[in-house]
Amino acid sequence: MQEESIRDLLRDTATRLFGDLCQPAALRLAETGTWPQTMWAAVEDAGLPRALVPEAAGGHGVGFAEAMVVVRAAGYHALPVPLPETMAAAWLLARAGLPVPDGPLTLASGEDIRISPTAISGHAPRVPWARAPLGIVAIDPAGRVALVPPAACRIESGANVAGEPRDTVHFDGTLTAIGETGLAPSNARAIGATLRAQQIAGAMERITEMTVQYALDRVQFGRPLGKFQAVQQNLAVLAGQTAAAGAAADMAAEGVENGGRILAVAAGKARCGEAAGIGAAIAHQIHGAIGFTHEHSLHFLTKRLWSWRDEFGNETVWNRLLGRHMAKLGPDRYWAELTAA
Repeated sequence: MQEESIRDLLRDTATRLFGDLCQPAALRLAETGTWPQTMWAAVEDAGLPRALVPEAAGGHGVGFAEAMVVVRAAGYHALPVPLPETMAAAWLLARAGLPVPDGPLTLASGEDIRISPTAISGHAPRVPWARAPLGIVAIDPAGRVALVPPAACRIESGANVAGEPRDTVHFDGTLTAIGETGLAPSNARAIGATLRAQQIAGAMERITEMTVQYALDRVQFGRPLGKFQAVQQNLAVLAGQTAAAGAAADMAAEGVENGGRILAVAAGKARCGEAAGIGAAIAHQIHGAIGFTHEHSLHFLTKRLWSWRDEFGNETVWNRLLGRHMAKLGPDRYWAELTAA
């Protein structure tokens, strides 16, 4: 099957499935901390969690950049299960030659994690969904990876602005098997940043559609909001930010697929974070007071945008990395490095 056909098939499957699953009532229930088991079962039955896993390891062998259409669709629908994390964690386990278990997974990475052939120690902050009934895949700065048994970790519950679980995991215990991913130390964060960039791009597409439709429907002073020049200008800015986020997220995905080109990921995540801040502000400005109510669906997306822009490195983190990298190269290599990214 051709690359474009695979991408289209994945996009269509994810869009139909998530559209059915992510109704407002289901999203509100997920915000209470209830694990959406029925929703996860439907996602797993569709085979999406193993999209990145090679066929020889029981997956579908889809390329990283191609599979990101699923992650973008998850962002578009505010899917409240750890599908992006499961896809990435399963991919890393398979890459390291370790068996990929059934069920949801999450990815724990950080500078303080230490994995030896028989044990794991350290801690990882803001791990997505760690308290849920899933497996925790830890990766240390050297690229070693392991599926951590429950007895080897302790979890402190936390949440992001959107109410999604973001827990601190303390590791201290024995391991039965570890593997080597072959990734550079910075790549674990880069993978997570790319997932969030894709989710941001999807959510931006959704809030743009919602905001344009609201501006057409809402009548103020005898005419639709969309007829006012100031509103039209803001809608144009929102559309531009959405387009930029989509292109930046795709650049980051291609950077991961093509050997972990960190500059592409850094620029992509930073640009998506910028778009998230601007886009959410415009969407709420045009919606007015109704957009801030819990009954309206806009907040499911904007709260995630505000959260995702900070996860796996915000704009400051990635822009600082870019700046230091380019400054270290010096003026003679600036243009060559910039165009290579």
